[in-house]
Amino acid sequence: MRVEIWSDIACPWCYIGKARFEKGLAAFAHRDDVEVVHRSFELDPNRAKGDTAPVLEMLATKYGRTLDEARAMEAHVASNAHSEGLGYRTEGRDHGNTFDIHRLLHLAKERGRQSELLDLAYRANFAEERSVFEPGTLVALAVEAGLDEAEVRAVLADESAYADAVRADEREAAELGANGVPFFVLDRKYGVSGGQPAEVFTQALEQAWQGRTLQPVGGDADACDVDGGTC
Repeated sequence: MRVEIWSDIACPWCYIGKARFEKGLAAFAHRDDVEVVHRSFELDPNRAKGDTAPVLEMLATKYGRTLDEARAMEAHVASNAHSEGLGYRTEGRDHGNTFDIHRLLHLAKERGRQSELLDLAYRANFAEERSVFEPGTLVALAVEAGLDEAEVRAVLADESAYADAVRADEREAAELGANGVPFFVLDRKYGVSGGQPAEVFTQALEQAWQGRTLQPVGGDADACDVDGGTC
């Protein structure tokens, strides 16, 4: 059975949702027969490459909030992250264009290192003092994930490399009706939106394994929308 996960490195609920999904998968009896594929979804595709902004300022602008209210929003997300054993910095993070990250994730998929690179990028973005929007950081993360440095640099230098793969993922997300992430599709039978509790993922895996038709599972959950930023 295949599970496809549309996500963006700029989305904290994708970071949290991945951890919750993995816990749900661990409780699934047929977990060894599940293939997990991570697919591309940009929350802020119109932001220029190299144009970064502090996350708190971006949140305040996007939602029409004060900086203190933005800090409260981040504290809520941090509480959820910490409950899953994840690190999370509520201040000092940047927000920017994630297209290059997605291109490298497609390279990593071909080399069998996609999950490793995604975990490192999430951790760097949300828990560490490392900006994933700096080319040097991306190269370092990709090498740490097990990719060849020369190949990584060649992909970053060629803006067409894996661009079609990223766009294809995004078109498919639109065709499936996904307008926010994380978005999980289980064997093209069940769709799960948002960072649901682990037990919801286990239930969805069990139902998809039984071969039922595609339908929503788990009701509403926290997610990041597509109208121009993280959440």
